[in-house]
Formats: sequence, structure tokens, C-alpha cells
Amino acid sequence: MAKNKMIHVKGVEIVLYENNQQDYISLTDIARYKNPAEPKDVVKNWMRSRTTIEFLGLWEELNNPDFKGVEFDSFLYEAGSNSFTLSPSKWIETTNAKGIVSRQGKNGGTFAHKDIAFEFASWISASFKLYLIKEFQRLKDDENNRLQLDWSLQRTISKINYQIHTDAIKQNLMPKAITSQQANYVYANEADLLNIALFGITAKEWRDANPGKAGNIRDYATLEQLVVLSNMESINALLIKQGLTQGERVLQLNQVAITQMRSLIESKAIKRLK
Repeated sequence: MAKNKMIHVKGVEIVLYENNQQDYISLTDIARYKNPAEPKDVVKNWMRSRTTIEFLGLWEELNNPDFKGVEFDSFLYEAGSNSFTLSPSKWIETTNAKGIVSRQGKNGGTFAHKDIAFEFASWISASFKLYLIKEFQRLKDDENNRLQLDWSLQRTISKINYQIHTDAIKQNLMPKAITSQQANYVYANEADLLNIALFGITAKEWRDANPGKAGNIRDYATLEQLVVLSNMESINALLIKQGLTQGERVLQLNQVAITQMRSLIESKAIKRLK
């Protein structure tokens, strides 16, 4: 689960977080725009409406295979009556809902998937919903721009290391007096050694499997893969100078790729970038 983030909407601080690449926004914070003293009551009043229950049920049916439809039908039948009340925790426990989440501790409260949070904000105030969407989108654009910048930086570093890599090939593997075509074959052969060690396929195999995509396999690499590729190019240059064969090097590089990818995927710093 990613670290909490915060946006400000019309003077209200709203906490949100990302889980499994899905954004969840605090309904409790949104409710403070209408009732700063008792935001829980605002959420409960919203959940008394039949329209709300229908919307929540439809969202769960579309997104949650474990949603308990029979229990939902009971709530839907009672919704809208004067005696009907429903809390977020009861909704979650009874129907196994995933769209609404109760979190404890600091910055806790009731959170909901952004689809549901925007619907709740619309019930609070149409203008507040628009400001919320605007600030949420601004946050996502900032994150995407930063991620793209980090990706571009790693791609540049990878290209610089590739020059170091090719220099090592030229000095240690390149036979004398060969044609440019032969030289290109040696470079491509070594580039594919890295591709196999990291991606498990050659450049040609990737192109054959992706005929509609422009560029090459490395242009579609993740940030983590680019970091590892950059490291592998430097390591391969060193292994070449040590006189190891291709077979020996690809095995070592594959172990490097596995170890470093595992570390990066579990890295808190990389998760914060996302």
C-alpha cells in the first residue's frame, strides 16, 4: 500500500492513497466540507439513499467478484425508508464490499475508490466535485510527469552505459579488419545477450511478437528494468575485459537481473515514485 497523499480542495485537506494501482479518497475528509464537526454523520446520511445503494451495488458487481449480492438485495429493499440506516463498516462487513474501506490510525476514516468518492462529492456539492476532480487530476499529472522524467533519465543513463558497453566490445571482442555489417552483428549480438538476461527474449523475438509497436524492446521497459539494464551494461563491460565467454556472462548477468529486479520491486523509494 502506497504512502498517503494529500490534496487541498476549497480549504479542505483530503487524504488519498493508492492500492493495487487503484486510487482511494477519504469520504470523511470530503464530508468535512459540509459538516466539519460530524463528518461521519454526513457519510451515513448519504448511504441511507436508495440511489446511493444502487450505485454502490452496481460498482461492486462490476469490480468485485466476491461481492455478496443476496445481502445487497436486502439493503436495497430497505433503502430509502425512514427507519433505514447504514454505516460504512456494516456495508463492508455484510456485503464484502471493496469499493469502500475503513482505515484506522492517523489519517484514518472512511475511504472509497475514486469512482465512488466523486459520486459522494457530487451529493455534497456539484461545485465541490468539480474542484475535487481538478485537484485530483493535477496530482496525477504531477506524478505522471515525474515518472516520465525519471524514466527518461534512466533511458539516457542506459544509453550512456551502452556506449561504455560497446567500447568494451570494440577493444576486446572485435576482430581486426572487418566490415561495418560484421561489426554491427557483434554489437547486436552483445545487446541481445543483455536482452535475454533481463527480458528473456532477443530484440527480433520482441519485434516479431509486437509488429504494431514502434521502437524497440528497451523503449517499453519499466523504470526498474531500465535501472537494472544500466547496471548490467557496466557489469558486462567489466566481464568482457575479464575474458569471460558469452555463456558465462549471460548466466552471471541473468542472476544480476533477478537479484536487482527483486530489490527494486520491493524498494520503498521506487514505490514512492509510482
